[in-house]
Amino acid sequence: MSPRVIPLVDPESGPSSRRLVWLAQDGDGVPVGSASLRLFLKEGQAHLAELELSVHAAERRQGIGTRLLEAATAAARAEGRRSIVTQAQQGSPADEFLPARGFRPVLTLTYARLSLADADLTAIGAHAQRPHPGYELTEWNGTVPAGLAHSYAESRSAMDDMPMQDTDYGTVAWDVERLVAAAEAVARRGELLHTVAAVDTTDRRVVGFSELVVPGDGRGDAQHYGTAVLPAHRGRGLAHWMKAASIQRARRLHPLLAGLLTDTADDNAPMRAVNDALGYVPTHRAVEYQLDL
Repeated sequence: MSPRVIPLVDPESGPSSRRLVWLAQDGDGVPVGSASLRLFLKEGQAHLAELELSVHAAERRQGIGTRLLEAATAAARAEGRRSIVTQAQQGSPADEFLPARGFRPVLTLTYARLSLADADLTAIGAHAQRPHPGYELTEWNGTVPAGLAHSYAESRSAMDDMPMQDTDYGTVAWDVERLVAAAEAVARRGELLHTVAAVDTTDRRVVGFSELVVPGDGRGDAQHYGTAVLPAHRGRGLAHWMKAASIQRARRLHPLLAGLLTDTADDNAPMRAVNDALGYVPTHRAVEYQLDL
């Protein structure tokens, strides 16, 4: 019997996106796969949908993934979307499945991990404490302090020219409402959001940031969410400085953390150089795929 694909209701939506979800069941009603489609709502990304698709390993090559993809693609077209993006680890079944169904590779990412047991924490700490004339670091947990909120939202435009190769990702318009919603989403998952920011001492405005999301129990691996510097302030070592300070802070606040994870586009040479200098070791590569509708 062919699998049944059932649409579900996603209980969580936010000001920036909403999700459509499908469950695939076999003839006995046993779940064998699922798909979700995140529909971005904000101007600059309203053309885009982001796909997550999973099929149980024992149930692959039976058309389940294809059925789920058909449901998601039809929904994206009905919602007037121009592109669907998704990601697959290089060499995985998804890395074969997606191009066979019309997706094209548009971006390659290298994932890396810093083992805190093996890291040169003395050197990292020294770099975090090194002065950078004209700038100072500030840090916070969770939602950005009100006094920094507007300049922090403006500093998020530092991500706009991040190397994305051929990805039709659009632009992410950040405002204070979106910052608060993102921080609250992390908190609802039971995780901890730590931010280190570089501030221009002449006008007290945020010019760069480095975000880290830590598991709620302070164990396992934390995930870097983004490190960026506004174009006018690049070339001064601020990204290296902020990321070193973020590592030092994570170690101080969460001594049981095992490591820190990061991912970087292969053609983002400056950030890859920062990761290499801090001791991050590549673990695997992934490919961002795009389906043009």
